[in-house]
Amino acid sequence: MKAVFLTQYGKADDAFEIRETNIPEPKEKEVLVKVETFGLNFADVIARRGMYGEAPKNPCVLGYEVVGRIEKIGSTVSKLKSGQKVVALTRFGGYAEYAISDEMSAIAIPEDMDKGVATCLATQYTTAYYSAFILANLQENDHVLIHAAAGGVGIALTQLARLRGCITYGTTSSPEKISFLQKSGIDFPINYKMNAFEEEVIKLTNGRKLDVIFDPIGGKNFKRSKTILGNTGRIISYGASDQLNGKKGLINNMRLLFGFGFLHPVFLIMSSKSVMGVNLLRISESRPDILHKCMLEVVKLASEGKISPYVGSRFPVHEIAKAHDLLESRKSIGKVVLNWT
Repeated sequence: MKAVFLTQYGKADDAFEIRETNIPEPKEKEVLVKVETFGLNFADVIARRGMYGEAPKNPCVLGYEVVGRIEKIGSTVSKLKSGQKVVALTRFGGYAEYAISDEMSAIAIPEDMDKGVATCLATQYTTAYYSAFILANLQENDHVLIHAAAGGVGIALTQLARLRGCITYGTTSSPEKISFLQKSGIDFPINYKMNAFEEEVIKLTNGRKLDVIFDPIGGKNFKRSKTILGNTGRIISYGASDQLNGKKGLINNMRLLFGFGFLHPVFLIMSSKSVMGVNLLRISESRPDILHKCMLEVVKLASEGKISPYVGSRFPVHEIAKAHDLLESRKSIGKVVLNWT
């Protein structure tokens, strides 16, 4: 089979090679998926830059999610069968013609579901569902700030928050994305390059602080967000893209770490606030049952038309570098997907 290997860290044009390699064999609780489409995530960019400790050593195959058909099942798999069309999470290895997924991380999808749309449901919508409905437990009329609201998870969070009847604020970086946020359902779009988002929120709410903040950026962005979180509020942190603003190394890591600011449990107790982190790899390892439930729910919501995943860009596999550059530029909107055919 063919697979896209990350062979060296750095610029996307120099980082990848499409190579022939062996088709993996599923273990007893795993399935082998013949991949038709796979998606990009910001963690892929961080891994390509050599800043993601979870990634395997080079040469390796990145990729967290695939859509395709089950080619083969492990000896104890009971929930799935060969030939089914599925969306599946992978622990790396998704940039390939065949990929392995745990039985609990692969969900059958309708035959008529668009492959790109289905790809959105794996990492982005599962992250959003877990963050919004399990951790944050969104309530009607909650005032919710969504950072990077034009990204894949941001769009998913917007749609889920609207299902719960929340008032939404969304940050983004350009007039074009502001227009997109207005159409996508954000009540109060904020261009963070034009105005300090925390000041804009306080103006828009007439001084009322927020109930929930979703932050994939981290660093100083997290610290600034804390200043507008009200009593009983929840911050859900699911990324640290701010690390790409510096060079790889200890100094940049320390800048990112200290940028988050000081946080002590006593202060959280006094204000009844919560700070929670999300990492799908840890959830899949420790609570595959919860991950499975979240994936089932987002597939169901999409099938019923209650959420509308947005694919912003589609590329053939040989344009992997171009796709990476687009995602890294932060000019992309929605999901970036690649097709083998």
